[in-house]
Formats: sequence, structure tokens, C-alpha cells
Amino acid sequence: MNQKERIILATLELAAEHGLGSVSMSMIADKLGIRKPSLYNHFESKEAIIDAMYHFLRESSRQKVSSANIDLGQLVKGRTAEEVLLMTVGSYHSMNEQDDMMSFYKVIYSQRAVDPTAAGIMADETERMILATKALFYALHAHGKLDAPDIDTAALSFAMTVHGLMDYMHDCTNCGRASHSELLTDYIKWFCKQYGRNGNEG
Repeated sequence: MNQKERIILATLELAAEHGLGSVSMSMIADKLGIRKPSLYNHFESKEAIIDAMYHFLRESSRQKVSSANIDLGQLVKGRTAEEVLLMTVGSYHSMNEQDDMMSFYKVIYSQRAVDPTAAGIMADETERMILATKALFYALHAHGKLDAPDIDTAALSFAMTVHGLMDYMHDCTNCGRASHSELLTDYIKWFCKQYGRNGNEG
């Protein structure tokens, strides 16, 4: 683990304990046992640390669930739309369920209403999800597995529904209720009944 990664994880730990708004560069330096000016050799501000934290944890979680660098053509080949969507949503959900990502999202969710950096990170994640869903839907459509009158709108609707269901599931988990994980599966199955096709291509 390099020094940048140590700084990121120390900041996450402090934010989970004290709240992101209460964390200062001095607190981060104290936790790491280094002088505050040393932090500026790696990050120009706390906001820069938070932004780097998002990218680092997201990539780390993607690698853990083997969801990086997927060939969409190969992914959809020989599978139904339902199989593909269950697989990809399951992978995305697993990525976000990694311990560090869960801690990060708890911190960011609590700050996004008052902190532009936190709000920007959540907007970026939503936009990434929408773009990834559009790319997947175009691959499904090209292989004859999906038949929606407007692929872009179908992808947007699907992505935002999945996003909302995952938020609801996280809220249920955080307040001690059943997470209703079957809602994601039920929605995907319903969606594929509306728009899925067997397809003539592999």
C-alpha cells in the first residue's frame, strides 16, 4: 500500500467516525503520524482526497468482483437479456456492497445535501451507471436480445430504477429492516418480459 492509499483509507476511517464535514487535514495527518505539510505532497486539499477515494475504492471493488474491462459483445453472446441483466446488476450490487465502498457511501450520503464535493461524486456515479447501462442495452439490442422502442430512454429508466431500489435496500439495511433484495430480481424479470427477446444472434 502506497502513501496515497494510506491517506485515502485514513480519511475514510475518520469520516466514518466523525462525519466528513468534521475531518480536517490536521486530523488526517495526526492519524497517519505525519506532519500536515506532508499531506500536501500527495493531495492539494481534503476535497482532492475525497475525489481520489471514490475512484480508488470503486476500482478496488470492481477488481474484487471481477467486473472490470468486460467485453460486452462476449457478455451478451449466448445469453438472454434476463441472464445478462441479472449478472451485471448482481455484479454492480456486489461491488457496492464491499465493506470499504459501503463505508464510503454512508459518509457521502450523509453529506451530499450540504457538500458540493459529495453531491458531485454521487452525480458522477449515477452518470457512470447510466452510460454503462446504455452501452449494455445497445449491445443487447445489436444481438437481438432487447427490443425497446427507444434504447436510450429504456436504459435511463432501467438504470434509475435499479439505482433507486439499491438506495432503498441500503436504507432498509441501515435501519435494521429486511433489505428486500428480491425487488431487484423481480424488477429485472418484469423488465425482460416487456422488452426481452430470444434473439437470432449468439
